[in-house]
Amino acid sequence: QVQLVESGGRLVQAGGSLRLSCLVSGRTFSKYASGWFRQAPGKEREFVAAINWSGASITYVDSVKGRFTISRDNAKNTVNLQMNSLKAEDTAVYYCAVNLDYVKATGQKDEYHYWGQGTQVIVSS
Repeated sequence: QVQLVESGGRLVQAGGSLRLSCLVSGRTFSKYASGWFRQAPGKEREFVAAINWSGASITYVDSVKGRFTISRDNAKNTVNLQMNSLKAEDTAVYYCAVNLDYVKATGQKDEYHYWGQGTQVIVSS
């Protein structure tokens, strides 16, 4: 069983930065891959970034490349998303997720086993 808790979401001005964090606990396997997804009102949940256990495999959606950085600290069981140069279209609820098949950093949401409750990011102009 795995529990995920996101934190760090808030209102921020366009061009600003935020750092989201996801704390993972209660996992049944010591290794896992992680991802960040987001969902804006009236839209489908979409992939943002993913990282495998070792950090050797990282994937981003094209719209955030060069602006967002995913990282992890396995000793602390945290997965982070550093978001720079934020745009209004980044406004969404951001969710972290865990994939117990830890080798790959997949962008497919149906391949993730556990999800957090989300943290709200609002980018104002």
